[in-house]
Amino acid sequence: MLSIDYIKNLVIVSIVLSTITCSFIQKTKILFKTNKFLIIYSLIVNIIFSFIFCYSFTNIQFPTSLWTGLFSFIGADTIYKSLEGRLSTHKELRKKKNHNE
Repeated sequence: MLSIDYIKNLVIVSIVLSTITCSFIQKTKILFKTNKFLIIYSLIVNIIFSFIFCYSFTNIQFPTSLWTGLFSFIGADTIYKSLEGRLSTHKELRKKKNHNE
């Protein structure tokens, strides 16, 4: 039987996690020369952070924490799109870094 309450709990954890990962990715994406791999990087970061977050702060076990990572990946993308225009793009960050050097 499908447990709606459990899915709600996963989504709540994913919402918190997606705000954290969105900020982390925003600050670390300047390390890439191109934005070609940012989607894959974002997915990997969300999966790793979800495992660590779920292990540290919840009773969600390993296989289920992968779902939390996937939900937070989707949610972080939504947060990023809602903040579009307020966050710097990869190209702008690279230009700024090159001017400072």
